[in-house]
Amino acid sequence: MASKHEPVYQIFSFQDFKSFPDPIYEPPSQSLAPTAAPIVIDNGSFQTRAGWALEEREAPRLLFKSVAARSRGAARSETQIGNDIPNLEPLRWLLKSQFDRNVVVNFEIQELMFDHVFAHLGIGSEGSVSQPIVVTEAPCNPLHCRQMMSELLFECYHVPYVSYGVDSLYSFYHNNTQRSVQPPHTGIVLSSGYHCSHILPVINGRFDAVNCKRMNVAGSQSASYLQRLLQLKYPGHLAAVTLSRVEELLHEHSYIAEDYQDELEKWRSPEFYEREVHRMQLPFSGKVPGGSVSVEERHERRAQQLRRLQEINARRREEKLLQDQERLDRLMGVQELLEDGLLDHFHKNLVELNMDSAEELQSYINKLQLAVEQGRHKLLHSDGAEGKTEVSELEHPMDEGDGVALMDPDFPEDTLPEKPAHVQPVFNMAEYHQLFVGTERLRCPELLFQPSPTGEEQMGLMEALQYVLARYTSEQQEALVSNVFLTGGNMLYPGMKERVERELLAMRPFQSQFKVTMASQPALDAWYGARDWALEHPAGGEGWISRQEYEEKGGEYLSEHCASNLFIPMKLVKPLLARPAEPSVTIPTSTVPSAAVTTVTPALTPSCSAVAADVSMVAS
Repeated sequence: MASKHEPVYQIFSFQDFKSFPDPIYEPPSQSLAPTAAPIVIDNGSFQTRAGWALEEREAPRLLFKSVAARSRGAARSETQIGNDIPNLEPLRWLLKSQFDRNVVVNFEIQELMFDHVFAHLGIGSEGSVSQPIVVTEAPCNPLHCRQMMSELLFECYHVPYVSYGVDSLYSFYHNNTQRSVQPPHTGIVLSSGYHCSHILPVINGRFDAVNCKRMNVAGSQSASYLQRLLQLKYPGHLAAVTLSRVEELLHEHSYIAEDYQDELEKWRSPEFYEREVHRMQLPFSGKVPGGSVSVEERHERRAQQLRRLQEINARRREEKLLQDQERLDRLMGVQELLEDGLLDHFHKNLVELNMDSAEELQSYINKLQLAVEQGRHKLLHSDGAEGKTEVSELEHPMDEGDGVALMDPDFPEDTLPEKPAHVQPVFNMAEYHQLFVGTERLRCPELLFQPSPTGEEQMGLMEALQYVLARYTSEQQEALVSNVFLTGGNMLYPGMKERVERELLAMRPFQSQFKVTMASQPALDAWYGARDWALEHPAGGEGWISRQEYEEKGGEYLSEHCASNLFIPMKLVKPLLARPAEPSVTIPTSTVPSAAVTTVTPALTPSCSAVAADVSMVAS
């Protein structure tokens, strides 16, 4: 009966994954042909994925975290990228990323990422890169960021063609193709990554950028929240609750509750808690200082400490004897000066010794001779009793409980009361080094739907979805919700699809139809979609930007396609330059007014026409 009610514990160990440097691949033969195979780079804020667009079975060859570590003042060649860093935690304060949220802003780090990708794909980027490049970018990417990216690729690497696309739209395109959905595709994409989440409506195969929505709540906010909760819960394990372990907890042990409040009520039950709580075992040493030891072990420890104390005493006696002997020899030398009649040298040495007379010198000599004789005697007749008499001069033993008898010579060793073995407290070191992860398993992923616990004053995922749908007509809403697509690494929580379906059921009108689809591989489908698009659209066609177009239309130019952003050119109206004020001159009124009007009016006319021409040219 006792075993029937025995609780079932779930104890897990942290994997503490160690990364290994990426291998350097040989470039495939197709990449050297006149029509070189494109390189596909999914430039994610958490992980970068890169590979060749060769065939439909091709997978990304490089997967590494989008971080670089370089000490201040270190050479460029000493920078560690992604998997070159075996453990991120010791170098966490050195890590740099090219992203500010989900937008690339640090192009020095971005250049290091491209160097790492090209070098490990077997491409020498010293001269130029002759392969077309497909790069993912953020939804509604700022024109300045695209301009800097194009400048980096065309000017630094001399690539022939570049194509930009949105990672979640590539994933949408890939999964629709796998499910044999006929284009043009219509639906709404719910994407959540490491820094941001997006609601992206797609109508007739084109991204509706005007009505999309971004939330600054995603995986990084959940990880920071979970780390803060665990560090407050276990203040004795602050250093052990690292960001890497917290991310492992989120990826492997967290889930989305279909009904958040009902799930929290279940956790109030002790039986449910014992059954569902995950005990995360931290690494620890099995040796317990001051733990329960047997009588034999205590006697052995006393004997070891006694031997150590005797050795320390003998060494100190020898050192003190040598010091006394050296000082005695010096004083004897000074006394010999007096005996030889060298009074000047004698008085000079007395001043150096801070002594006043020969009698004081003789007194010190007698004391040192006595001390030297006693020291030699102790060295010859040292025993354990003498070692105990000088314990007070030594440092305290490491174990204070076992060193009491050694410090007091009047306290016999055999009269120490021995505590019974069963009275010793039993301390479970393994349980002390366990993190009980209970409601945190669902509270932290819930930030995606309710960001308020972290102080974020913004909408959750489903509230933002409702806001976006409200901007369309009822017919468009029916078409959009018929294909609700979930993608992104932060969508991998168990129960995510069921939660979205439940929220949509409460949101949509009675008896309305909708369909929620999860990406086959939410974290990798963006790369697969970009690969499929590159295979179906050869370089130079729709969606590709050539070097000539870059030079003619500028770095912010974008060639649109089914998975890209919309290109909205930057319309800059040149302001009229203010003419410098001319000094006033008194001119007769009879002849000047008509002349002044005739001279000023022609001067204004060309500038206005030039501004109008510039505006019309940019708009076209």
